[in-house]
Order: sequence, then C-alpha cells, then structure tokens
Amino acid sequence: MRQFIQGIAENSHYQATHLLQILRQIQSRYHYIPEAAIEQLSGLLNIPRTQIIGVVEFYSFFHLAPRGQYELLISDSITDHMLGKKDLFDYLAKKLDVAVGEVREDGVVSLDNTSCTGMCDQGPAGLVNGLALTRLDQSGIDKIAELINQQKPLDEWPEELFQVDDNIYKSGLLLNQQIEQGAALRSAFKRGIKETLKEIDYSGLRGRGGAGFKTAIKWQFCSEEQQTERYVVCNADEGEPGTFKDRVLLNAYADQVFEGMTVCAAIIGAKQGFLYLRGEYLHLYDKLQSILEQRRQNSLLGNNILDTGLDFDIEICLGAGAYICGEESALIESLEGKAGIPRNRPPYPVTQGYLGKPTVVNNVETFLAAAGIAVNGSDWFANIGTEKSKGTKILSISGDCARPGIYEYPFGTTIQTILNDCGADDVLGVQVGGPSGTFISNQEFDRKLAFEDLATGGSFIIFNSSRNILDMVHNFAHFFAHESCGFCTPCRVGTSLLQKQIDKIVEGHGSAGDVVALEELCQLVKNYSHCGLGQTAANPILTTLERYPDLYQSRLKEISFEPGFDLDGALETARRMANRNDAGAHLAQTDASGSRPVASLPPSMAVGE
Repeated sequence: MRQFIQGIAENSHYQATHLLQILRQIQSRYHYIPEAAIEQLSGLLNIPRTQIIGVVEFYSFFHLAPRGQYELLISDSITDHMLGKKDLFDYLAKKLDVAVGEVREDGVVSLDNTSCTGMCDQGPAGLVNGLALTRLDQSGIDKIAELINQQKPLDEWPEELFQVDDNIYKSGLLLNQQIEQGAALRSAFKRGIKETLKEIDYSGLRGRGGAGFKTAIKWQFCSEEQQTERYVVCNADEGEPGTFKDRVLLNAYADQVFEGMTVCAAIIGAKQGFLYLRGEYLHLYDKLQSILEQRRQNSLLGNNILDTGLDFDIEICLGAGAYICGEESALIESLEGKAGIPRNRPPYPVTQGYLGKPTVVNNVETFLAAAGIAVNGSDWFANIGTEKSKGTKILSISGDCARPGIYEYPFGTTIQTILNDCGADDVLGVQVGGPSGTFISNQEFDRKLAFEDLATGGSFIIFNSSRNILDMVHNFAHFFAHESCGFCTPCRVGTSLLQKQIDKIVEGHGSAGDVVALEELCQLVKNYSHCGLGQTAANPILTTLERYPDLYQSRLKEISFEPGFDLDGALETARRMANRNDAGAHLAQTDASGSRPVASLPPSMAVGE
C-alpha cells in the first residue's frame, strides 16, 4: 500500500489541491480509505489527518470502512421510482443476499442507494464501482448477480449493461451545428479578442446553469482584475435530479465545450482551465482525456496555441458524490481538495476564486454556446428567443412521456409545445428546474420557457394523472436533507425537519397545525440558509402546497373526540326531575370534523337557566 500511495502522491506533485483525485484512486483500489493511507497522505501532502478525514466523510463516494469488491449503488431519484425502482431494488438485494447499506459477509458486494445518477432518461439506473448501469430490469439484475457471484471483472461484463444513449430528439441552434475543431479560436483571433467579447455581449448569452447571469459581464469583470493569474472552470457537476444534458453535451460535443473554454481563456488571460466532472460520469472520463490530448496535438491546447502566443490547458477533476458542489464556490473548494462547503459571497469567484485568484465558472452549455457565437457572430444567437432571453435552451426531459431525452427549444416556447413534442398525455404537472425549481400544474401549460417566466438549468420532469404529487415532494425532501452540506443551521436542521414533517403528513399522522408549521419552516429555510441549496430546498413543498392544498389536507389524520364517561347518561336524573325526555333534553356530541358527538347542553337545561 505504501508504494501505491507514494506513487499517486508523486504523480500529483504532492499538491494538497489534488487530494480529491488521490482519494478517488485509493477508494477505487481498496474500496475504502484505510487509516494507514490517511496517515501516509498527511505526511506526503503536509495536511492534517483530520482534514483528510473531513474530506472523506463529506463525499458520499468515499468510505472509512471497507465496501464490497463490487460497490453497487442504485439511483433513488423520483424518476427511477416512477419506473419501478423499489421492487427492483428489493429483488436485487434478495438476489445478492445482501442488506441495503451493508457489505455481504464474504466482502464481495455491497449495496446502497445513491442520489440521481444523471440517467433519468434510461432508468432505473445505478452504478457499479462508479460505472453507469442503465435500464435495469429483472433479467438485467439476474445477469448482474450472476457476474458478481462469479467475480467476473467489469471489463468482461456485457456491454449492454453499461450502454448510455444520448437520446437527442430535438436539435436547434446549438445541437444542429457541429463546428469544426479550432474554428471558434480561429474566428476569435481573426475578429480580435476584445471584439469577440463584444459579440458575446451583443448576443445576450446568459449563464445556462439556471441563475442566468450575463456571460460577457462575468468574463469582462474577471479580465479587468489586476492579478495576472486567472482560471477558467467548466461546471459539469449537474447533480440536479432530472438533469442530464451536460452528460450528452460532453459525450457528443466535448470539442466545442473545450473550445468555448479556450475562447474564454483568451479573453480573460487564463493559462489553466478545469472541467469539474461529476463523479457519476466516470464513464466519460477516458474519452474526454483522449479529446484533450488530441487538441494538444493539434495545437489547440498547450503552449502557443495556433501560433497566437496563447498558453492554456485543461485538467479534468472528478467529483465524488456531493450535490452541493454544483454551487460554484463549493465547486471551487472541491477543486482545491477540500470539502465542498459554499463560501461567503462577496467576494465572488470573478475576483477571488480558485486559490484566491480571479476565476470564471460557467456551465457546460454556456461554453458550448460561446464557441458557437465566436464562429457565427452575435446576431446568429440574438435573433432567436425573447427580448430578455436570447438563444435556445437545452432541456433534459424525463418522467411520464413517450420519448424521454434531450430537446432544444428557442426561449419563449410554451410548456404545452414541449409536452406535445415528447409525447406526454394526461399530464398532471411538470417539475421545471429540478427539485430546486418550480412545480407547475396542468392549468399553467401556456407559460413559457424563459428567464422572465420559467427559468431552468434544464431539468423537466413530467407527471401524469396517475401520480401522487406528494410522492415527488417526499422524495425531494429526503434528497435535500441528505445532500445538505451541514454548514449552516437553517439548512442542516431545517431540511431534516422538513423531511420529518413531510414524512408525518404523507404517512397520515399530520394535523392541520402540522401543515401550518410546515409552511413556517419552509420560509425559515428559504430565507435564512447560507447558499442556494437551502434557499431552494423548500420549493417543492411551497409550489405544490400553493397549487394542491387539498392534497395535503387529504392526508391529515381524522381527529376524533371520545368522552371519558357517558355525559348524556349523567343527565338522566335531571331529565326525570324536569319530566323531559325529548331530543332537546339530550346531549349532542360532535367534534370539529363532525365525525363524533361533542357535548352540547340544551339551553333549557344549562346552568343559570
């Protein structure tokens, strides 16, 4: 072990910023992070062992105790549940004779849940030793169990178990055009770097990750910082359940994404770039490394790119299972080899980002669009969309539709148009933007895809009338509670309380007061959390509670009143004395729900009458 640890630390130049990548290699080899490895790394990287343990405990793909030689993780996303995940999961556990969350006695296999794997268009899905498994069914599980029990190496498993399709059903401005390798850079240098920034400005391109900040302004701010050391970061950590467009873009359009990053580097004066690739996309890693190497050989990366004097290269960093790292400052912390805890802002990354230096962080789709604009000019992009939302948006569509997959639409397209295209019938509602987005009912399908109406990072989950929306809310509440980084109390405690409160209501144990308390808790979590995760964690509850209050009310328990003794019988003596036995001389006992009598004394027999 010592020789192995020494080797990977040496290959990482003993830099603490590479801790995440080093730990990934150790986890892959030993299926956990041994104490001896932590001690050795502490000395080699000159960082406290407690810091290393903190990083290991933060990311869900790292473990301090041994896992199975085959680490099986099955996606617990709502879209997987809609495809029968629960029954398949139980079947798999029985087939492998392993309890959920445990390692089998022989140490061969471990089984657990994981958050969304970015395969929502081809679920139920999972991971085995980090590699994607798609379209799981009983026959596939039978085959997987057989291969594991035979201890077959993964490279001998049938390829169809790992097949990941792009499923592009509708192409538009960006997906219709594969630009020639190097074309964006040549166009940018021919036009002039400052003029290219102006073209990106005139195009109206805004960040495609969901926030919608204007891309040219971000790049300009970064370029104007006095420090000469700057960085470009592509955020490919799309952990939002229901989102998988970045997976497709990196599989089919990676050259153009890298080209967009390089154009950005030329504009801001950066020499180093990073692609932060979510850990669930391990299957793309080797392919992306090959594309980067090809670009270096073609003088599109490295020193003196295209003889322009530009020096720039890109490094791929794999995440390790933490939704919060999709937030740009948490992502930067992770790039630096730390736990992905969001930073206080300001300062923003454009002034103090990676290693405290000016850094541009943009989404995969944003860099793809920037490369297209560099080639085709601003009008090509700006002439499509709405006044405030230029260009197109790429959607990841999943759930109850005939054709789940990737669709590209001009901004301003109605939700009904999108539903028609993907074959969605009898729709109850749509979750736009993932759990952190907005749930819209079937009375709102005339609304439009746009920053000024329905903004989204790309997730589009459809629910038909056979679904119970509270199942979605329940799933999302558990997701946020699990993925909270724990940094701030409103999110750490609040998401846990939201989860418990939703559990109580969904299971039929809630009262009207619990719904009131739920709403109040939602507002606290939304208004006082440190970062976007907490600030949006209550959205699934708030948006569904607004549209379907009766659905919540229908799950509340019936509160009944049962007197401790027979009140009406106790008045028998009074009835005899008054010589009355009519209906008005008897007690009527009904509670607030009307389900059981409540004591009501006839006026003529009341005290003082």
